[in-house]
Amino acid sequence: MIQKMSHATIYVLDQDQAKNFYVDKLGFELKADYSGANGFRWLTVAPKGQSDVEIALLKVGSGGDFGRMNGNAADTAKKDVDAMAGLLKKGWFSAGAFQTADCRKTFQELKAKGVEFVSEPKDEFWGVTAVIKDPFGNWFSMTQPKNS
Repeated sequence: MIQKMSHATIYVLDQDQAKNFYVDKLGFELKADYSGANGFRWLTVAPKGQSDVEIALLKVGSGGDFGRMNGNAADTAKKDVDAMAGLLKKGWFSAGAFQTADCRKTFQELKAKGVEFVSEPKDEFWGVTAVIKDPFGNWFSMTQPKNS
């Protein structure tokens, strides 16, 4: 029986740059950073104080083929990686929402650290929201629920 979700994945183009962004700019904790003999790197982070779910920052194309490739495997893999990297750079992926107790204050703090925002904080019927973009094109809602 599945008991809980432990990890979610955000695809990135450069894991060192991702580590810098999520740890140094957003203030997340580094949870794991291991490299295997085959070159695969397992890099996970989480907001400080969050222990139940980690975010795996995986390099596009590093996850293996899971049996989908045959014939021209190298050509297929390169085309798939290029296609995903292109969509990532275009901002086609929303990787989720981060919650904060004070959206406007957090916006100012992150903006001062050079974090790019797609939208500034605005009031919604359910709370306050702003939209963050990481260096690769992933975007996230940063939300302050009503009554927080």
